Amino acid sequence: MELRHLRYFVAVAEDLHFGRAAERLHMTQQPLSQQIRQLEDELGVLLFHRTKRRVQLTEPGKAFLVEARQILLKAAQAVEIARQVAQGESGRLKVGFSGFATYSVLPKALRIFRERFPRVELELEEMTTTAQVQALQEQQIHLGLMIPPIPDATLSFQPILREPLVVILPETHPLATQPELALPMLANESFILVSRHLEPGYYDQCISLFQQAGFTPKVVQKASQKQTILGLVSAGLGVSLAPASIRNIHRTGVVYITLNTLNAEVELVAVWRQDEPLPVLQTFLEVMKKVVSQNSCEDAAQDTI
Repeated sequence: MELRHLRYFVAVAEDLHFGRAAERLHMTQQPLSQQIRQLEDELGVLLFHRTKRRVQLTEPGKAFLVEARQILLKAAQAVEIARQVAQGESGRLKVGFSGFATYSVLPKALRIFRERFPRVELELEEMTTTAQVQALQEQQIHLGLMIPPIPDATLSFQPILREPLVVILPETHPLATQPELALPMLANESFILVSRHLEPGYYDQCISLFQQAGFTPKVVQKASQKQTILGLVSAGLGVSLAPASIRNIHRTGVVYITLNTLNAEVELVAVWRQDEPLPVLQTFLEVMKKVVSQNSCEDAAQDTI
């Protein structure tokens, strides 16, 4: 028995007329009648009472009609789901992300993605770059949003955005009222940085910037989360650097100062396994790129006001 047999049966059962059902199915009456006979023979059940004047469902036919409709509905749903998955409109996507993504592009991208693709099941977990790389290698996540470099040549990546760094100071700091700062002005400060084993690329980038500015920083504290760093800065234990989008975090006791230093930027990249051809992954990346583009246009418009 094939799905076409069920479609033929349902058409006849709904019209109770072989001629009209055949016309509806774009076929002639005789082949349709033969297909119904074959179905009855296969089932060993009479589905229709036939006379020259009328066609009626038998009791087994009425019961079979209920189930046949359900099967056809499920088959149609299966086809639609397969198409949605193939087009990246349905499925499951597990995403790891760094704190940088949390307060920059990710919230808006998630909102837009959920509105456009409600059938996609998203699983999100904040992770350091080191943890994301390991999770990708162990196939625990499909996509990572992290700070380069990526220490695995088998992983594919795509740049998402670049942001300038800012200086985080206690609001009582003598430099807290400055409109901008150059790194040499911070040579005597105590620094609070992200732990290198968690964010090696970002840590090394910061150290390189300090060295280019002519000094080795006095790192008095290391932390794993930006909120922890903000708390320590607020307590007056030191100063720190962070991507400019950290301004979206309103924390009492700290100020964010523009850093006037060449190449003081941090990059966010999307990373996935080369053997991970998930259509929904590409759909998610397209939404993120669109959000970054929109944000850039909005920032440009603000600059002209």
